[in-house]
Amino acid sequence: MDLGAGRRGVDMGPSAIRLAKLADTLRGLGHTIDDLGNIEVAVAESVDDVSGLPYANVIADACRKTYEQLKTLPNEVFPIVLGGDHSIAMGSVAGVVYRPDGTVRTGLIWIDAHTDINTPKTSPSGNIHGMPVAHLLGDGDSRLLDIWGGGAVIRPEDIVYIGIRSVDDDERKILRELGIRVYTMKDIDKRGLGEIVEQTIMQLHHTKRVHVSFDADVLDPAVAPGVGTPVPGGLSYREAHLLMELLADAKIVTSLDLVEVNPILDIQNKTAQIMVEMTASLLGKRIL
Repeated sequence: MDLGAGRRGVDMGPSAIRLAKLADTLRGLGHTIDDLGNIEVAVAESVDDVSGLPYANVIADACRKTYEQLKTLPNEVFPIVLGGDHSIAMGSVAGVVYRPDGTVRTGLIWIDAHTDINTPKTSPSGNIHGMPVAHLLGDGDSRLLDIWGGGAVIRPEDIVYIGIRSVDDDERKILRELGIRVYTMKDIDKRGLGEIVEQTIMQLHHTKRVHVSFDADVLDPAVAPGVGTPVPGGLSYREAHLLMELLADAKIVTSLDLVEVNPILDIQNKTAQIMVEMTASLLGKRIL
């Protein structure tokens, strides 16, 4: 789905990630893979959008289908959701919270250049891929909140942002008011990922599940050129691997999003290949 983004093309992201051999890579690590295929999403040209919030009805429909698919999966399954733009996280996060063993407190590690916590009222662009966290906290458009039946899916104290370097003014106010933990690139430079991941684990130790939502634009554009909203100064190739390796060592992550890969802007599928490598590091690939 690319309806939530300001540029076209990320709807081809899942195909690019599959082409980069995600399934074969994970099978090589000993995992059993079951590809459930794609959630059907209307293309922009077929949508008569008169909703006020661009494509809100279609995005809500796609996220609801994602939510319904995920919440029926057995508890021992580790879901990996391939985007598409980051608005799909409204469906994926809600879907992994409401699993068959009932609703449980879930931590959310949002690895991204952006905080995506605008509401329809605060968003400068009106693009829904900049709003999923606000809706998961229960604030936003009723059509999107109705994906899971309304209300908050996660708590502010159970969110950790890593890699942030582009925040709107109103987002800053929201983050401060809610007291959400944000590790910017400055924090990473100053304190190192080892300390940051250690503190993240301590903060989320009380949650039964932890969902990682990994946006390709957290990586520096020199590393991952195939993204629609590049921001200079992101994670290096080695820093990103270290982050995923440390999370793997902690054995706390129970589900994953891979989003915002735009093959139109990429070079020889480089960004999708790196996303596959990051997933491998999270799911058990080791140097020794």
